[in-house]
Amino acid sequence: MQETAPICYTLRMTTEHSEPNQHPHTGTKLCAQCGEMKPLNEFLRRTGRRAGGQGRRGTCRDCRRGRQSVESLPAKGAVRHPQHAPKAEAAQPSAGQGSQAASSSDPATSKQRGRGHKRRPAAQPRLLAEPPKRGTHDPADASYLRTTASGFIRMRGKTDNGRRWYQEVELELAQILVREGAAVVVNRSTIRRLYSNKEFRKLILTRDNYTCRFCGQYGDTIDHELPRAKGGHTTPSNCICACYECNQRKANRDVDEFRSSLEDEFV
Repeated sequence: MQETAPICYTLRMTTEHSEPNQHPHTGTKLCAQCGEMKPLNEFLRRTGRRAGGQGRRGTCRDCRRGRQSVESLPAKGAVRHPQHAPKAEAAQPSAGQGSQAASSSDPATSKQRGRGHKRRPAAQPRLLAEPPKRGTHDPADASYLRTTASGFIRMRGKTDNGRRWYQEVELELAQILVREGAAVVVNRSTIRRLYSNKEFRKLILTRDNYTCRFCGQYGDTIDHELPRAKGGHTTPSNCICACYECNQRKANRDVDEFRSSLEDEFV
């Protein structure tokens, strides 16, 4: 008797916690839809805290498949593709609808509906204010330049490696660079150099066809007609192509002085 008591207790617990249509001893359950007794493996397990280990759903698998197939079928009169849909005819308002439309257009009836039903005018898009136009200027107009508070003009450019540089120059030099095409005006107090050192050298040599201006031989150096020691600047109009010997012999002399010295040597 001591050994059978726990067994009876466990059977009573399983029967108490089992579902009403489920028979734990036979392993079958009554389907709530078709009303047939089927094995437990024909029912899906319940998921949840209160379901327990033996909890099964009330409808068998076959009934659930049939219900899903019926739900997937289109209803009677339903159109599967929009191109097969019948064209909607223009609906004519009935007598009741016509009277309702007339009452809505009547100002006397519209006042009775209250403020909440009044139609508000459509909001017009806001007109954005146009941005102020900046003063247009000619990039080659040197008279447009004005010095900063420190009395200089800002000049910027790029090195041969593409790095940007910046320095301050006098107004006279900035105007000369702009007039001779070596720089352009960015704003009233800033100019920008157009060429780097390599680009400027290639420009002058290509323009003079790699020919020395003094002796007519091959030249690959750049010389200033008015030397920098006497106030000359590195501009396209003041630079010429020269060979190495003529460039060294000319030194800081003017072009006229150097040519006169060459004539004296040949005489």
